[in-house]
Amino acid sequence: MTGSGPVLVLRALGLGDLLTAVPALRGLAAGLPGRPLRLVIPRALAPLVGLMGREGRRYDVLGADGLDSLPAAAAGAADAVNLHGSGPESHRLLLAAGARRLLAFRHPDVPESAAGPAWDPGEHEVRRWCRLLEAWNVAADPGALRLHPPASARDHPLAGATVVHPGAAVAARRWPPERFAALARAEREAGRDVVITGTAAESALAGRVAAAAGLGSGAVLAGRTTIPELAALVAAAGRVVCGDTGVAHVATAFGTPSLVLFGPTPPGLWGPPASTPAERARHRVLWAGRRGDPHGSAADAGLLEISVEMALEQLSALDRVRERDGLNIVVSAV
Repeated sequence: MTGSGPVLVLRALGLGDLLTAVPALRGLAAGLPGRPLRLVIPRALAPLVGLMGREGRRYDVLGADGLDSLPAAAAGAADAVNLHGSGPESHRLLLAAGARRLLAFRHPDVPESAAGPAWDPGEHEVRRWCRLLEAWNVAADPGALRLHPPASARDHPLAGATVVHPGAAVAARRWPPERFAALARAEREAGRDVVITGTAAESALAGRVAAAAGLGSGAVLAGRTTIPELAALVAAAGRVVCGDTGVAHVATAFGTPSLVLFGPTPPGLWGPPASTPAERARHRVLWAGRRGDPHGSAADAGLLEISVEMALEQLSALDRVRERDGLNIVVSAV
């Protein structure tokens, strides 16, 4: 990728979406050393960019939520990189901002994207964006997912605690709350501090899980943490238990041992990337081995096949994980 002038980068999606794009963002920062980089992401996620280290400092972060419009400061970039989606809406939004060249997956309705590679719906989300950049001779390492822990993670009052996150944006990805409560109760009985996290909209759900687990109201952190506070909590935690949602990617970013319950989407699309046996010891994934409706209004049938006993077995295996220096995944078909 050659040229001069500012580069506009779009990723105006959620928490997990931003974290899966970190390798691509690092690739752009390293591969375009002399060019200003303008990154459009949700305002609440801006603090995470600084945790990338020197690559994050290269970005001028422009806050935007969704694709309704771009900030005025986004106008006039020489090149635009679409890390948001396959188009056409996001492609057109970047072109409307005045970009002279579009780096994006090709879409038949957007002629300016014709030089881009084809979209692969079966590709892992991390690898997808690295491949896009490689088409323009920008190298990106899919394994470069780690963030620097926030300073507030040091001497955190909940260091070593188990973080249980029962919510997910879509009902199909929500394991039953009584099962999360059973895991939380087992963690408490094992002598660990346990906290229940979530968004403000998930406060009632978190409260039900805490009550069923025999935890006090002080264990419910849902709706009470900012993104930087959540990042510090997960970075300091002993382990994370959750479904296929953004907190799983936060655990990956900080190397915090985790158990992620997948369904209806397979972990091959959104799970923590696996490379070595040592890495697979840290982030464990349970999946029934079959897909379902990712937009379903009830818990996926495959997700419901994952029992409390299966999850407890994987959590006990995390007891043997001591070093915090890898990113891992184990997929168990149930």
